[in-house]
Amino acid sequence: MATFRDILNYYRPYHLLSIVSIIGASIFEILDLVVPYAIGQILNILSGQDLDKPLQNLVDGIAALTQSQDERFLSLAVLLVIIFLVTVARAPFQPWIGGWWYHWAIPLKARRNQSEKALEKILTLPLDFYDEHNPGRIAGRVTKGIANHTWTYPEVAGQLIPKLVRVLGIFVVIWFIEWRIAILFLVSFVLILSFSIKHLKQLIFHEERLDRYQENTESRTSEIVTNIKTVKAFATEAVELERQRQRLNRELKVILYRLHLGYIKLGTWQKTVIDVCVFSLLSLTLFATVQGKISLGHFVTTLTVSTMAYSEMEPLNDLAELFARRYASMQRFHEFMEQPAGKDAAGIVLTPTHRATSYQFTGKVEFNHVGFSYDARYPVLKDIQLLIEPYQTVALVGRSGSGKSTLVKLLFRYFEPNQGHILIDGVDIRNLDITGYRQRLAIVHQEVDVFNGTLLDNITYGNRKASFEKVEEACRIARVDEMIEQLPQGYYTVVGERGMRLSGGQRQRLGIARALLVEPDVLVFDEATSSLDYESERSIQLAMQSIQGTRTTIIIAHRLSTVRDADKIVVLDQGRIAEVGNHAELLCQKGIYRRLHALQETGELL
Repeated sequence: MATFRDILNYYRPYHLLSIVSIIGASIFEILDLVVPYAIGQILNILSGQDLDKPLQNLVDGIAALTQSQDERFLSLAVLLVIIFLVTVARAPFQPWIGGWWYHWAIPLKARRNQSEKALEKILTLPLDFYDEHNPGRIAGRVTKGIANHTWTYPEVAGQLIPKLVRVLGIFVVIWFIEWRIAILFLVSFVLILSFSIKHLKQLIFHEERLDRYQENTESRTSEIVTNIKTVKAFATEAVELERQRQRLNRELKVILYRLHLGYIKLGTWQKTVIDVCVFSLLSLTLFATVQGKISLGHFVTTLTVSTMAYSEMEPLNDLAELFARRYASMQRFHEFMEQPAGKDAAGIVLTPTHRATSYQFTGKVEFNHVGFSYDARYPVLKDIQLLIEPYQTVALVGRSGSGKSTLVKLLFRYFEPNQGHILIDGVDIRNLDITGYRQRLAIVHQEVDVFNGTLLDNITYGNRKASFEKVEEACRIARVDEMIEQLPQGYYTVVGERGMRLSGGQRQRLGIARALLVEPDVLVFDEATSSLDYESERSIQLAMQSIQGTRTTIIIAHRLSTVRDADKIVVLDQGRIAEVGNHAELLCQKGIYRRLHALQETGELL
C-alpha cells in the first residue's frame, strides 16, 4: 500500500530546490501583510495617533540623518516607500525568487524522470503480470498518476503551503496588536482546518473507490475498441452498452451523492463557521478599539489581515479538494511502481550505451530433468529430459496444455525451472547475461506482434543496423518478397496498429523475416501456421523448410503436416515426454502421435 511519503518521494531529487522555492513563495506571502499594516499606520498618522515604536524609531533615525523638521510628512513618506518596495519593486523578482519558475520546472522534470521509470517498470515486470492485467488499465494508471502529480505540485508547493505560512504570519501580526484576539483567531482556524482534514480523509476513501470504478470502465472500453469486430459479429452492441451504462451509473452515484455532496456539505459548514468567526473578530476588535486598548490603525490592520486569513479558507479548501481528488490516482500509480520486477529484470539492459555480453552458440540445447509449475499444486512440466543437437530441427507436438509453449518460455527465461537445468552449449542459461543470451534466440509466435510503422521498421525491429541487402535476403527466405509488390509503397508501407493492414499470412511471413534478420543460433516457431488458410500455411511451410539445417530450429505445432520433415519429433503428454522419434518411427509405434495423425488425416481417432 502506497503512503503519503511515497508521493513526497516522487520529488526526492528536487527536495532542496523545492524547499528553497517554497520558502521564497512564503516570504512573498508574508510581504503581502506589510501593506495592510502600513495602511493602518497611515490612519494613525492622519488621526493624530502614535506610530508603533519600531516604526517610530525608524522615522526618528531617518529624520536625524536628513535633519527633517516635518515628522508627519516624513512618516507618510517612509510608509509609502515601504508599500512601494513590497508591491511595485518586488514585481519583477517574484516570478523567479518567489518560485513561480521552479514550481513548474520541478514537476515537469519529475514528470519526465518518472515517465522513464514507469517505462522501465513496464519493461522489467514479469510476463505473468501482463497475463493478469489489462494493458489499457496499466496505461491509464500510469498516465493519470503522472499527470496528477504534475498538476498537484504547483498548487501545493506554490499556493497551499505558502498560504498556510501567511496565516501563521497573520497570527503573529495580530498577537503583537492584541494577544487575546490572536488566540481566538488561531483556535478558530485550527478547528476549521482540523475538521476539514478529517472530512477530506473520508472523501479520499470515496475517491479511491471512484478511481477503481473508472479504471474498470476505461479498461472495458479499451477491450471493446480492441475487439470491436467480435462485438459486431455477435451483435452484442446493446449488451456492451448496457454493461457500460451500469458502470457509468455506479460512478455517477459515487461522484454525485458521496463526493460532490460531501464537498458541498464541507463548504457550507466552512462558510458558516468562517462568517461567524469574522463577525466575532470584528466585534471583539471594535470593542477593544472603543475601550482604547488598540488604535484606529490597529483596528483596520487587525480586521484586514484576519479577513485575509479567513478569505484564504475558500481557496485552501479548493486546493485541498483538488488534492483529495487526485490523491487516489497518485497512490495507485505508486502501487504500480512498487510491483516486484521479474526474476530476469536484473540482467535486462536498459541503457543503449551499455553493451550486453556477446555470445555465439552452436545451438546445442539440453533440458536436464526440468520441472516447472505456475502453481505448486499443478505441475506443468515433469522431469523433461531432452537433447537437441546443433542445426537439428525438433518438433514439439501434443494436446493443448501438454506443456509445449511453457518449455519454450523456460528456454527464453521468461520463467525459471522449479527443478533441473537448461543448458546451451553445455552452459546453464541462468549463468548467462540475459540480454546477450536472448539476442542469440528468435521466435515466431502464432500471433505476430506488429508495431504501427512501416513494413521495414517492423522487419528490422530486432536488428536496426542490418543492411538493406540483409533485409532483402531475409525477406526472400521468408517469402516476404512475394507480397512486397502488392503493397502500395513496398517496404515503406505503413502497416497500421497491430498490423491491421496485413493478412494473417503476411504477418507470419513478416515475423519470420524479422527473426531471420537477427541471425539467431536457435529459432523457434510457436504455432506459426495454426490460424492460417491452406495456401498461406503452405507458403509458411516452404519458408520453414528453407531454414531447416541452417540453425537449430524448434517447431511447436498442432498441425502435424508442419513437422513431417523434422529430424526429431517430441510428443508431450500431461507435462511429460511420451514419445520421441521421426515421423515414420512414431507412426510405427502406434502411440499418441499415430492417433493424432490419424485424427488429422481421416477425422477418425484410432
